[in-house]
Amino acid sequence: MKTAFLDIYARQPVTFEWGEGVYLYDSADKQYLDFGAGIAVNGLGYGNKALNNALKQQIDKLIHISNLYYSKPAIEAAQKLVRACGLDRVFFTNSGTESIEGALKVAKKYAYQKGIASPQIIAMHNSFHGRTLGALSVTGNKAYQKPFKPLLSGVKFAHFNDIKSVESLVTPRTSAIILETIQGEGGVMPAQKQFLRQLRTLCDRYDILLILDEIQCGMGRSGKMFAYEHYGILPDIITSAKALGCGIPVGAFVVSERVANASLQIGDHGSTYGGNPLACAAVSKVFDLFEELGILENVAKVAPLLQQSLCDLQSRYGFLCDVRGMGLLQGIEVVSSGRNKLEAKRIVSAALKQGLVILAAGGNTLRFAPPLIITPKHIEQMHDKLHKVLATF
Repeated sequence: MKTAFLDIYARQPVTFEWGEGVYLYDSADKQYLDFGAGIAVNGLGYGNKALNNALKQQIDKLIHISNLYYSKPAIEAAQKLVRACGLDRVFFTNSGTESIEGALKVAKKYAYQKGIASPQIIAMHNSFHGRTLGALSVTGNKAYQKPFKPLLSGVKFAHFNDIKSVESLVTPRTSAIILETIQGEGGVMPAQKQFLRQLRTLCDRYDILLILDEIQCGMGRSGKMFAYEHYGILPDIITSAKALGCGIPVGAFVVSERVANASLQIGDHGSTYGGNPLACAAVSKVFDLFEELGILENVAKVAPLLQQSLCDLQSRYGFLCDVRGMGLLQGIEVVSSGRNKLEAKRIVSAALKQGLVILAAGGNTLRFAPPLIITPKHIEQMHDKLHKVLATF
């Protein structure tokens, strides 16, 4: 299909027109079962009337006023976000990548206030934090970075789930350690409990800021509002986006009171559209609906069924292995050798033809990130469709 777009995305040959619940419909009115949720964005699925009505009402009031003034939706959204995550101060952005940029600025300013020249940041191999230059600098994928160098200096990469690898990189100039609680693009790899707790201890010992990227794994996807809650630790900074607005472009970084007081001041950061009334009305309503609909309880109930379904498929097909993940963010690795290596992307394309939307991730992994409203019936439908697809390989 010829369009006016830059050829940046390898788009699938389908045009979606509308959605309802956990189903999408294309321009020919064909139905698709969605187990990708717009890359873990549409936590409430499609066509949620309460969310839509809240947005319509806000459109008729105010869409934008700038951050030179307060708005009721922004105040309410910020209060609900800090209550949910356990931290204290919010800055609303327009995207996850912008949230990462803000978190990096906080870390640099925190180090500056301590008198640290040329602060260093430790990130993880196989991580993904975004495509802007700052976020790309802490993304542990050389293929993404190579064409855009030089990037930010002072970034070192450790091995995920290897505390000794991290410890070997710590210096007096280390200002922050950044990682995803569950690596998403890197192949759906959860942090090990001991590793994350050891990181928290390490950061406390040397006054290093622990930044957890919860953009994909947060907002209920793990079965708790934020995935780090499973580990019994609290980070210094979190980044959020995706299901934070359930389709409305919005993100945030949230910091502890201690870090806020010791870092950013008036004029240090800004965003024209960040925290606008429309986006914050979405955030506020999303938190309300998560509670009203029992989203966390539903994830806890259906996630084991999804994992069991994937394990069953893995046992049937020799080119599948290592089902892994947490909650409704699950992955299953595709393993094949020889000249005609089977790629996860080929399975994703074949699934789309069968009316099933799934995702690919790094490490040749199939990624499943459905709306958080799925039921056992939808898992059965996914299993049947994917079984038919896998049989063709």
